Amino acid sequence: MAKRGKRYRDIAEHVESLNLYTVDDAISLLKKTSTAKFDETIDLASRLGIDARVAEQNIRGTVSLPHGTGKSVRVVVFAEGDKAREAEEAGADFVGTDELVDKIVDGWLDFDATIATPDLMRSIMPKLGRVLGPRGLMPNPKAGTVTNDVTETLQNIKAGQIEYRVERTSGIVHVPIGKTSFEEPQIKDNLNTVMDALVKARPAATKGRYIRSIAISATMGASIRIDPQQFL
Repeated sequence: MAKRGKRYRDIAEHVESLNLYTVDDAISLLKKTSTAKFDETIDLASRLGIDARVAEQNIRGTVSLPHGTGKSVRVVVFAEGDKAREAEEAGADFVGTDELVDKIVDGWLDFDATIATPDLMRSIMPKLGRVLGPRGLMPNPKAGTVTNDVTETLQNIKAGQIEYRVERTSGIVHVPIGKTSFEEPQIKDNLNTVMDALVKARPAATKGRYIRSIAISATMGASIRIDPQQFL
């Protein structure tokens, strides 16, 4: 096991690893222990009582954070003709088709999200599936990023819409819910919005306890566990 640095050990001394905190106490503790010299990202990790290897339980979707992620999002749009012009006017960072696909295949990944019009999916999927799929960046109908409504989808992503998807092997959903510079009520609003979406996405076939565990952490901080009973 890698040796933890002094700063991390100092933070961990304030966090009771076996304790299940309320949402308010967990956020307050995270803010208190976030002492890095940069604005850290806050990550939410929730382990769900599902079998993600079963197609019906492979949860994936989008949710709009009321206070955004605190990050400037760079969006690629695969479109041509009128839809390409629409994407450019709506503020897309990169728009194109074949040349853009080839650039990504060659190793360029300087973006955070992608959108594609349905008519282009058949042509871009063979080249980009293996590149963007494992990174969670491939346009997907379930996530609403394969669409002809380019303007609204792009604006939603820029405004703080994030995609959530369960890891197939662990049943865990990892998503960013803001920055440590956010006020505590803002972090709480974002956290509750994500958890509400996960609860609503519960597959009908799921039995037993659905929300198994919840934890939040800052980029350089310790994991703080939250009592999942608050969301049942």
